[in-house]
Formats: sequence, structure tokens, C-alpha cells
Amino acid sequence: MVKLLTRAEIEEFFARLKKHIPDPKTELQYKNPYTLLVAVALSAQATDKSVNKATEPLFKTIDTPEKMLALGVEKLTDAIKTIGLYRGKAKNVIALSEILLEKHGGKVPKDREALQALPGVGRKTANVVLNVAFGEPTIAVDTHIFRVSNRTGLAPGKDVLAVELNLEKRVPEKFKQHAHHWLILHGRYTCVARKPLCPTCVVRDLCNFPDKTKEQPAEKPKLKTASKIAGATTRKSASRR
Repeated sequence: MVKLLTRAEIEEFFARLKKHIPDPKTELQYKNPYTLLVAVALSAQATDKSVNKATEPLFKTIDTPEKMLALGVEKLTDAIKTIGLYRGKAKNVIALSEILLEKHGGKVPKDREALQALPGVGRKTANVVLNVAFGEPTIAVDTHIFRVSNRTGLAPGKDVLAVELNLEKRVPEKFKQHAHHWLILHGRYTCVARKPLCPTCVVRDLCNFPDKTKEQPAEKPKLKTASKIAGATTRKSASRR
């Protein structure tokens, strides 16, 4: 088992993530609490990028439960067919929209139990909505946060609920509001699954992961400027003469 980070190390851990990304945001596109709820529900077992691709045109006209019901399940299914499990998700979105109108006056409830009672809404989705839409200091645990928490020694746990509860205990209060986003972005772009980018990690020296990568990641190819392309073309022409 990975050694646990100390309280002082956790404080420094989040201080560095905050310095690296002062104002983290969700990468899901949304317009209001309702479209956020829909987007998060659609993101289950799908990437934010694929969800945004489908919802960008959808949310231009469909941004309330009333409009979603008017659209109907068939048109919604067609609109989100590029997302995994789209048929079941379309049915859930229509069903949760009906419940929002019937029981909550068309508004997204600011309550975990009420959120989780909606079709297709689990604890993770509820936590994201509470955090992003209503500013609650909840921490939604996905695969990225589960990996980072276990790998670093921040808040190990055998399942997502255990990790969430450990994070609730171990993350300092002043960092809880944005902890979810700092950890998910860190896991998505630095502490990746197969080959973490340890050499460029801002918390490398704090992390207790025993198998840190040592080599630098390959440099991205540099874009050629117009002048360089013109120069290369001139040299090739000259060499052919």
C-alpha cells in the first residue's frame, strides 16, 4: 500500500495545484444548472469532448426541461447518437425532465437525495451538479480522481465511495471547493493511467507513487512558420538545379 501523505504534504499538494491552475473549471459545456445536469448525465462512460460535440448544437435551443420534453426522445436520441449508450441516456434525460417539472417546478434541486432520485443520476453526477451549479464543496470521484488519490497516497480507497469519504476527511477546507477539478485535471493531463508525466508534475516530490516515470515526454512537433516553409522550398529548388 502506498504511504499516506501527511497533513502538511496535502496542504502543499493543493497549494501547488492551485498555483498551477488558479481557477479550475469543468470542461463540460453548459448554460445553466439544467444543461449541466444533462451534460454530466450524458458523460457517464464517455469523454467530455464527445459530450460537448453533441450538446453544443443541442443546448443552443434546448436548455430547459420543457423544451427537452417538446423535443422528444426520438429527436434527442438522434442528437446524442455519437455518445456511448446514447439510447438509454436519451430515455433517462426525458424521464428526469418530466420529474423536474412534476416535483421540482422545473428547477434542478439543490439536494443530493433528490438529485440521486432522478433517472440516470448517481452519486458522482449529483456531486458534480452540487459543486459546479450550487457551489457546494462536494468531491465527485471519477476514474481520474480515483487513480490520483490511490497513486499519490492522498486518499487511498478500495472503491470510489471510500476515496470520496477519505478526501472529505483529508482535503483542507480551504481547498475543497475546487478539489474535484484540480484532481480531475491533474489525472487527465499529468497523472495519466499508462505513463504518467512525472518529470513535469508539479507535485512530483510530494507523491508517494513508487514507479514514477523518469524520462521526459517527447516534445510536440513545432509548427513551421511561413518563412521557414518558404526557406525550405527555396533550398529544395536550389538543390535540384
